Amino acid sequence: MKRIVLLAVVVAAMAAGCSTRHEVQVAPVEVKPIHITIDVNVRVQKDLENFFGDIDEAQQQLQAKP
Repeated sequence: MKRIVLLAVVVAAMAAGCSTRHEVQVAPVEVKPIHITIDVNVRVQKDLENFFGDIDEAQQQLQAKP
């Protein structure tokens, strides 16, 4: 009987020694607006030149042939 009580005390002491406490402090977060400017005109212009360039080239070839 003494062994069971002793074992219970030892287990309780080990369980108490394993408990930990953590504190986490969260600092206030500052959110600032982000301004992004994207210029897509250059890409669109290049794509349009390539698209219409094929048409212009074909038209020049048709006009060059008598």
